[in-house]
Amino acid sequence: MSQKLSRRAARANAFKAAFASTFGLNEEGARWEIPFDLEDCELDDFARSLLEQLSLHKDEIDEKIASHLKGWTLQRLPRVSLTILRIALSEILYGEEKLTGVAINEAVELAKEYGDEGDYQFVNGILGVIVRELPNAEAAASQE
Repeated sequence: MSQKLSRRAARANAFKAAFASTFGLNEEGARWEIPFDLEDCELDDFARSLLEQLSLHKDEIDEKIASHLKGWTLQRLPRVSLTILRIALSEILYGEEKLTGVAINEAVELAKEYGDEGDYQFVNGILGVIVRELPNAEAAASQE
């Protein structure tokens, strides 16, 4: 059993592991896998859960992101932003805790730390639109 990290550290480490998985897998037919054993990147149960949900639902998550891009494709998005969106949506859509506001805020913070200037606004905008379209979005927002 791994040591329990703060949620922020767990999300950051899940992001790093998912980001590492985006390199060298561009050829057709390559299997997308997340490395669960990165050096200097401890993954606790929460981080592993985020990564497992992302692995299980990557196609649906990517489809949801792609359907909200205006004049862009997934391939044109910066890897950092795409990875942050994937991690946040794995938590929002498939995680046990339904704290969408927290997940969005943490995604914005990751984008500020690891992304380019202004990426956080893009991440916030895409996640906000997706969350507002979810069933029971009003009820979830009132609980946060």
